[in-house]
Amino acid sequence: MPEVVHNVVSEYRAKTNVTQEELAVAVGVSRQTIIAIERGNYTPSVLLALKIAAYFKKPVETIFTLHHA
Repeated sequence: MPEVVHNVVSEYRAKTNVTQEELAVAVGVSRQTIIAIERGNYTPSVLLALKIAAYFKKPVETIFTLHHA
């Protein structure tokens, strides 16, 4: 059974009034990368997932979870 990484990046962005561009600049990627992550079209590297979690001051497993498809 394939595994999928689910994320709540867009929900945390909305809670904190952060734009995709602001988050992208803060973690060193393009806005398009943030869009792809939020849509589930791109699974970030461990380093990027940690940077995003640190930006929101949350444990990485709060933002990203593993699901069986």
